Amino acid sequence: MSRDAAKRAAKSEKEARAAANRIRFGRTGAEKKRDKLERARMEKTLDGSRRETPSKEPDKPD
Repeated sequence: MSRDAAKRAAKSEKEARAAANRIRFGRTGAEKKRDKLERARMEKTLDGSRRETPSKEPDKPD
């Protein structure tokens, strides 16, 4: 195998690995935005469901 052929084979393998990684780990901007909005909605729902707000100072006896 010539040197150029080996380089082409290595390059095509690297490109194939990169494409597979993009599929496995990559997320589109729309997916990131959707997740961020969903997280904010869940936090808002949780905060609205609290029974009482935590006090900043411990109770002081009178």
